[in-house]
Amino acid sequence: MSEPEVKTPRVALLGIPLEIGASQRGTLMGPDALRTAGIGRVLGQLGFEVEDHGNLAIPAVSAAEGPPPAHAKYYDEIKTWIRALGERAFQLARTGAIPIFMGGDHSLSMGSVNGVARHWKQQGRPLFVLWLDAHADYNTPDTTETGNMHGMSAAFLTGEPGLDALLGDQPRVSIPTDQLDLFGIRSIDPPEKEMVRDRRIAIADMRAIDEFGVGVLIRRVIERVKAQGGVLHVSFDVDFLDPAVAPGVGTTVPGGATYREAHLVMELLHDSGLVRSVDIVELNPFLDERGRTARVAVELIGSLFGLQITDRPTPSNAVFPDNS
Repeated sequence: MSEPEVKTPRVALLGIPLEIGASQRGTLMGPDALRTAGIGRVLGQLGFEVEDHGNLAIPAVSAAEGPPPAHAKYYDEIKTWIRALGERAFQLARTGAIPIFMGGDHSLSMGSVNGVARHWKQQGRPLFVLWLDAHADYNTPDTTETGNMHGMSAAFLTGEPGLDALLGDQPRVSIPTDQLDLFGIRSIDPPEKEMVRDRRIAIADMRAIDEFGVGVLIRRVIERVKAQGGVLHVSFDVDFLDPAVAPGVGTTVPGGATYREAHLVMELLHDSGLVRSVDIVELNPFLDERGRTARVAVELIGSLFGLQITDRPTPSNAVFPDNS
């Protein structure tokens, strides 16, 4: 009997040079900084077939469809990006590759997550989102203090009102609030705090991490996803890390995850075999120190996809199947 063919697992890189959702310019350089830091090479060395789809290009900004929501800066421009990305994310997920969306500011997740959620809904599997971030990003146009749309992205994903026409004709596949985990939070506005509490969204702030450790808390996330037969999208904002580790971000907040804590998070996620899509956001090379933050981000993605210092038996459920 011939051996069954084993397909090489695939990752699909897509750059999203978007910066207008944030307060500081520079994140549009993030995708190319990650490439320069070797993200494709590292994944290739780990045995993945790497498909680099370049950077997303958008058509002309969509015409206004009525007055934009109040307190949502650059709404029409961001709307154009989100619609283009949402459709592209859906198509990439359908190929069976693991999409890695390289940003760009965190507003891009409104398109990336919605696109992969559409795919997994068709497959009949719930999509969970792990939000690794210093900020909750749970504002709406009615609660925001700045109008910056990267601070509204998590709220949009769970179906909060205020940006209801953002996707146009694309289906909006909202994530139930019990399928969102906010992890590493240490900066949250009062209205966000109230909404997160009212919606009973799981939140592991840095106090919880200090008390219980990242291992215990990440395993809780993993077990909940497994219990429902779900898959996991990791939305990794590099400001999840302490600024001493990753200075190249526009909204630094002291007291973040250490280098070792972050690697443990990624290693445990890899061992789970649940991760099927990833965002890497808010890398701002203009604010970085000689590419240091980009290199750290690539090292962490390496851990997420199986890079280990010492050889350990790989759990059978850590295989990344081709879902095409």
